Amino acid sequence: MIAGNIVSDGILPLKTSDTGKTALSWMEDYKVSHLPIVNNEKFLGLISEWDIYNNNSFDEPLGNHKLSLSNPYVNSNQPITDVLKLVQEDNLTLIPVLDDNMRYLGSITLQNLVSAIASALSAGDPGGIIVLEMSYNDYSLTEISNIIESNDAKILSTFITTQAESVKMNLFIKTNRTDLNPIIKTFLRYNYEIVAVFTENENSDDMKDRYDAFIRYLNI
Repeated sequence: MIAGNIVSDGILPLKTSDTGKTALSWMEDYKVSHLPIVNNEKFLGLISEWDIYNNNSFDEPLGNHKLSLSNPYVNSNQPITDVLKLVQEDNLTLIPVLDDNMRYLGSITLQNLVSAIASALSAGDPGGIIVLEMSYNDYSLTEISNIIESNDAKILSTFITTQAESVKMNLFIKTNRTDLNPIIKTFLRYNYEIVAVFTENENSDDMKDRYDAFIRYLNI
């Protein structure tokens, strides 16, 4: 998925002739803390709420304001991971998107971004999630895929989380099956460490009880 797939033109950009008061009003309406400044499709920068308050002159045009951010934007062809990186690095609430000729196309809001990630992770599709913990050296997506598919299931999505100063990682696997017991049994037979299991139509207590009972059965 690329930035151009989730760009929206629903948020109007500011002009250099707009005032700080106008920018703050629009930010409140759009529920953001940043807005792009654009003149004749040319992206000039991203102004933040902090920039306006720091200037302390709300009736001055934005062209007189100093921008604290170093012109953050993404190209429409950049992957969604680049958008996430920019959000994290600059703590942005909105990301401008430009074309190859540096013309402003629109923006990506955090809501757009969350919706796109949820779609990419198949969050709305039925199925179950297994979380494995392993070292980086033990990670083999080929072997994990073979285990899933050997139990007549398909991987819908995966993602990895890590911890600072740790050689271990957690792998989240979303499958198209809600009955995960055969897959769990196979993972355990291959000595994988399962740290969590999530299935639909079960509350967390019932799910944990069933999982613990299943593990006890395997240990008999």
